Amino acid sequence: MMASAIFTAALLLGLALSAPLRAQTTPAAPAPPEDLEQLLDEAEVPRRQLVTGTFKGSRIINLQSVEQVQPGTLEFLISHRFGTLDSGAYQLWGLDQSTIRIGLQYGITRFLAVGVGRSSFQKAYDGFAKASLLRQSTGGAGSAPVSVSYFSSVAVNTLKFEDPTRRNYFSSRLVYVNQLLVARKFNERLSLQIAPTVVHRNLVATEQDANIVYAVGVGGRLKLTKRTSLNAEYIYRVPPRYPQAASYAMFYNSLSVGFDIETGGHVFQFHLSNSLSMIEKGFVTETTDSWANGGIHLGFNISRDFNFHPRPR
Repeated sequence: MMASAIFTAALLLGLALSAPLRAQTTPAAPAPPEDLEQLLDEAEVPRRQLVTGTFKGSRIINLQSVEQVQPGTLEFLISHRFGTLDSGAYQLWGLDQSTIRIGLQYGITRFLAVGVGRSSFQKAYDGFAKASLLRQSTGGAGSAPVSVSYFSSVAVNTLKFEDPTRRNYFSSRLVYVNQLLVARKFNERLSLQIAPTVVHRNLVATEQDANIVYAVGVGGRLKLTKRTSLNAEYIYRVPPRYPQAASYAMFYNSLSVGFDIETGGHVFQFHLSNSLSMIEKGFVTETTDSWANGGIHLGFNISRDFNFHPRPR
């Protein structure tokens, strides 16, 4: 009996000692699913997302937009401007007259594109580069409220010199343009852009005419349907020191209104504008017609992209 009592006492002691040990090694109950999801949501870092489709194409109407041609893509652009609507029935309200520009633009990288063009207006050739400096983005660290691009071009007027007997220089034909394009897409329907502009003309008519012209362009897009939008732009020329000078007083600020229609691989832009020229040095500083006087040109742009580096399917 003594042995039985000792065995019983030892068994009870062992059970008493093992009870807390088992309590310590018992795994904790799993967290409720809702608590786990909450922890994951709190730990998730917002991702930075680029804003796309600020404008339909590389131009609003005449003005360059912040949109870039994609790398490996060649954009073929045909621009057409008819005569003024006030030319009357004999000229079929301008349809008998036309000015055309054919241009090419190639995307080198996501941030850089270059292009060339030829216009029947002043038989001008132009070359340009456009660089994307900043992309509008949302969410995450380093998001940007606007998109910013830099545009630089040079144009050469190849018309014959008016006085071939004087000493004429090739450099006198050149005009340089630099623009900073700043745009914001406010929502799925509305985008706005501002474009501070500097134009440098190597040759001017008189000493009072300024070689450098400062201007500010503003443009916008209002999306109407999935494939159409209403576009408008206005370019204000800053008055020079001598506003009575011919190179300023004889010309008007450019105003254009139109529609964008996307049809598959094409973007068709149909518009009205008082500017005949389709390159920056022309429509910024050499707009000879006025909306108030009926000097309105019917015009259109048609662009088509050709991808030389198709993405693998």
